[in-house]
Amino acid sequence: MSDVLLRAESLTAGYAGAPAVRDVNLEVRPGEVVAVLGPNGAGKTTTLLSLVGLLPLMSGSVTALGHPVLPNKSHLLARRGGLLVPDDRGLFPSLSVQAHLRLARSTPDLAREQEVLDRFPALADLRGRPAGLLSGGEQQMLTIAKALVAAPKLLLIDEMSLGLAPKIIQELLPLIRDLAKEEGIGVVLVEQHIDLVLQVADKGLILNHSHVVLEGPATDLRARRADVEAAYFGAGKYDVSDSEAAATTELGAADA
Repeated sequence: MSDVLLRAESLTAGYAGAPAVRDVNLEVRPGEVVAVLGPNGAGKTTTLLSLVGLLPLMSGSVTALGHPVLPNKSHLLARRGGLLVPDDRGLFPSLSVQAHLRLARSTPDLAREQEVLDRFPALADLRGRPAGLLSGGEQQMLTIAKALVAAPKLLLIDEMSLGLAPKIIQELLPLIRDLAKEEGIGVVLVEQHIDLVLQVADKGLILNHSHVVLEGPATDLRARRADVEAAYFGAGKYDVSDSEAAATTELGAADA
């Protein structure tokens, strides 16, 4: 459909010829937040890197913003409005908050910069502070603000809550929900915090040992807490084979 911003079909990807994630199907539409959940080593980051072309597919296909996503061509996706927010934040410690925001666009857009800062009042008071002197929560705000200054159509966020206090996470997640709704941004949100993320997502999928083991509307997943926990922790009917579990364990160091 023409309103699909991102579509992955039978996405399979991995490292050194060994799949770390298999047969993932995913669609994201304007204003929609899609949560990709799972424990460490489940294949979440591998999926995200494959969606933007930083990791070549072993099989399947990905289309974003009307074009096929090609390996090692993520800059083309970025030019069209598809941006990745990495889990390492990608900040320059010596550069100020304002310098980061100015560098995020090829041409200055002071009105857009102010719009973004209005959403992050804490950053507005820290424009001149070097990123290396910000708290973890402030750095994460800056990372997201830097992406928003470029007015993205599609935003992929990897482990936004990594290293942050629950209070900060509870402030940031609703902000992502509001941004998606108000600006029509399609969001893929990779996370481990099931309850918090499903409160703001439209739909979600749970990866475990490289497979999608459960997916559906977020409202349904919230109502199926026992099934969600079983899928997340690999219990009962959501178990995978011992051989697949062993293979994924070997890749765990390469993927969060």
